[in-house]
Amino acid sequence: MNASYLLDWLNLLARWAHVIAGISWIGASFYFVWLDDSLTPPEKPDDARRGMFGELWAVHGGGFYHNQKYPTGPRGGPLTENLHWFKWEAYATWITGMAMLALIYWAGASTYLIDKSVLDLSPGAAITISIASLVIGWLVYDGLCRLLGSRPAVMWTALSAFLLFADWALFHVFGGRAAYIHVGSIVGTIMVANVFFVIIPGQKRMLAQIRAGREPDPRPGRLGKMRSVHNTYLTLPVLFIMISNHYPMTYSSANGWIALAILSAAGVLVRRFFVLSHKLRYVVALPVAAALLIGAAAFVVAPHAQPAPRGRTSAAVSYAQVAPIVAQRCAVCHAAQPRQPGFTAAPQGVLLDTPEHVRANAKLIQQQAVETHAMPLGNVTNMTDAERATLGAWIAGGAKI
Repeated sequence: MNASYLLDWLNLLARWAHVIAGISWIGASFYFVWLDDSLTPPEKPDDARRGMFGELWAVHGGGFYHNQKYPTGPRGGPLTENLHWFKWEAYATWITGMAMLALIYWAGASTYLIDKSVLDLSPGAAITISIASLVIGWLVYDGLCRLLGSRPAVMWTALSAFLLFADWALFHVFGGRAAYIHVGSIVGTIMVANVFFVIIPGQKRMLAQIRAGREPDPRPGRLGKMRSVHNTYLTLPVLFIMISNHYPMTYSSANGWIALAILSAAGVLVRRFFVLSHKLRYVVALPVAAALLIGAAAFVVAPHAQPAPRGRTSAAVSYAQVAPIVAQRCAVCHAAQPRQPGFTAAPQGVLLDTPEHVRANAKLIQQQAVETHAMPLGNVTNMTDAERATLGAWIAGGAKI
């Protein structure tokens, strides 16, 4: 069993586990945001005196549930030992995400992380920048929270400016696909670090005070709530980034970093709409604005027609001229037995190792290699603009073989 084949299986298992853990974490997070926004004041005066903030009756799965919230724990009674902690979902999501980052982008740095047309890095330097970006991202965010946490509008403005800078900077270090993933990794790291460093330790301190019979300090609860709210608004941008590698038209353009910023803003607006809807406030302007932003992102990265090679018409380009380009730049990966290190099968099952396969996939070549420059991945085989134009002219002329 060769190493590349083993890495493929490890990648599959890490991705599967990442999706499972992510669904669990996001589901729990969304539920508790909804629950907080749906609580009603306690009906019984005794419940209010015991410290209950609000309650909710619900029905689901054939049963009835009664939720009660005590911001600093119940007064005048013991706190049950059977206390569930919502933390492992977050930790598992981050651990599996880091496993994927290591298996794909670090182990395959030369192919997936480095794009020499952007910046000629060694694998070691690229991996170091990758890791440093995650650490710096958390430190900057945490610092902003500590300095500006009492002024939410200023805090969100500063955070948006920082993430926009990170988005732009990473696009000038890595290839577009890797830049997207690293912005997502920074945000995902911020979200899980909120749980690990702020929310859970604060809840543990409050729990220790309650069990010691002391009045708990409410500040850790308020800080945890603030970070939890940050997490809920960051979720949809991260989910977009998780699926973005299937849509290279978003990241392959030189304006890909702008598209990422616009689409992330659209995700925040959509999440804001749903958060407000918990209180029966339906601000239709929010999804409308999100739709306009998505349209703007599509415009920003729209492909432009490639000119035909100088001195030729599209009809003059024959398959004999295209064949060596495909063989040298494409078929090293897209073949029944790829020659490019790190590949054990043709990506997405697309074969370009025979004239018939090339013609059958001409539309895909047009989209991925000619219009968006998404392929070759990281331009690992050094396809030139002239070669892309030749491919486009051959396809425009009917892709004849």
